Amino acid sequence: MAKARESYLVPSGMGEAELVEKRSRFIGRVWPVESEEEARARIEATRKEHYDARHTCWCYLLREGGVLRYSDDGEPQGTAGQPMLNVFQREEIVNVCCTVTRYFGGILLGTGGLVRAYSAAAKAALEAAGVSCMRLWARALIPCTYPLYERMKLLIESCGGTVEETDFGADVALTVLIPAQQRTQLFEKVTELSAGGIEAMLMEEVFQGGPRDGKN
Repeated sequence: MAKARESYLVPSGMGEAELVEKRSRFIGRVWPVESEEEARARIEATRKEHYDARHTCWCYLLREGGVLRYSDDGEPQGTAGQPMLNVFQREEIVNVCCTVTRYFGGILLGTGGLVRAYSAAAKAALEAAGVSCMRLWARALIPCTYPLYERMKLLIESCGGTVEETDFGADVALTVLIPAQQRTQLFEKVTELSAGGIEAMLMEEVFQGGPRDGKN
């Protein structure tokens, strides 16, 4: 059984977004990463893929050791890497690497325009990636009768859980992922809803990414 650890937010996966500002193309990409080596590899691969671009600016933040790095890659100082980094700091996202590749369109944007464009590309890429909460989760099996099915789903959601799998047989069997500290509350409410006729069963506790739960 995993030990309880502090929760934190990470990208759910890889995300990519593109925007055009005064004919310049900005291609933002976001990845979840666990080390500087992994982040550097993502940056280098992006540079190779977009070898013909004017700039590939980047940043990454790692929870372990509080590591943060960024680069303007030839753009005016403070107009790219730092604004990109700020996007993730504001959202409290860690273990993230972001690149924004710019294909110059021939029109200068000015410092303010560059800050807005690089920030927007990073934010759009993060939105495409999605955000997960790394925390201790409980996975449980909850059997359910068909008449209670819809109410059971609402109950699970109200406790901060999500239904991972649904097995429709003689009755319904729900595989549920819920924050570990909410498990007791959910199990008690399941018993209450079913008047003691249903018993939820704990399958495992795992420290992993799950649905974003606000900033918790």
